[in-house]
Amino acid sequence: MVMGTIALIIIGLAMITKGSDWFVESAVTISEKSGIPKIIIGATIVSFATTSPEFAVSVTAAYIGHTDLSVGNAVGSVICNIGLALGLVIVINAIPVERHSFVRKGSFMILSGILLVITTIDRQLSSFDGLLLLAVFVAFMYYNYKLQRTIFSDSDGSFVRTPAKYMKKEIMLFIAGASMVVAGSRILVDSGIDLAEWLGVPEMLIGLTLVALGTSLPEIITAISSTLKGHQDISIGNILGANIMDITLILGASSQIRTLDILEQSMVYDFPAMLFIIIILVIFGITGRKLEKWEGSVILMSYAAYIAGLFIYFR
Repeated sequence: MVMGTIALIIIGLAMITKGSDWFVESAVTISEKSGIPKIIIGATIVSFATTSPEFAVSVTAAYIGHTDLSVGNAVGSVICNIGLALGLVIVINAIPVERHSFVRKGSFMILSGILLVITTIDRQLSSFDGLLLLAVFVAFMYYNYKLQRTIFSDSDGSFVRTPAKYMKKEIMLFIAGASMVVAGSRILVDSGIDLAEWLGVPEMLIGLTLVALGTSLPEIITAISSTLKGHQDISIGNILGANIMDITLILGASSQIRTLDILEQSMVYDFPAMLFIIIILVIFGITGRKLEKWEGSVILMSYAAYIAGLFIYFR
């Protein structure tokens, strides 16, 4: 049984790796042919694809009454996306920062985190609270829409956009890649949970670590893959967009299914850790022209310290 579970984990990883490679390449091609900036592609289309596993897991968990897993998965994914995925990417290669766009998206991310803390002071995320989070998500998508319109309207007309009907191959490759990522993530998460339960790990800890890591693998693999291919603007745009969606869309939608109870652990440890790692990322991004390798090391070590604290104090 254990060997079979390990085999499924390997299969899931292989599907995620190949799938992410396909849809990063197709996203770049679509970006170049359509004239949509890659950071917008990263913050919207790629973010939707890579957050699909988190959305599916959290909504399913809420539906069957495992609200700890629903909250742990979403919050843990935000911490994992920045601390592990972006930390690794920056350590591999310093990322240039386009300050205006970064500040706007970073502000949305901070607003999302603070709103989550405020709405859960009563130790619950109600349906109304979730609607407030969803309103931030809608505002974020509207911002990206307006940004795209502004960029196209400022064009001198020399760029000829390729109609979608001539990009069928790229679109099909993107859909196939995204589907492999989602399916592979689901296999990985399910088999990982089986393994963790066999080891006797609590549900909240599973959500914050194993499930969060499993559902964040698309972001991690996509970020590393796009960085190695020289498309850092997709990796940072994807992670910023994915984090905003993790908090606003995923928890907002999950709370419409049932009220999410918030554990004391989340209030005193997980939420503060999430806000801390979000804020240090934004500070690093606005104080220089690049996210430097040493800053990536600080982010990566912060994630390691958070995980160590989970197992020391909450196991």
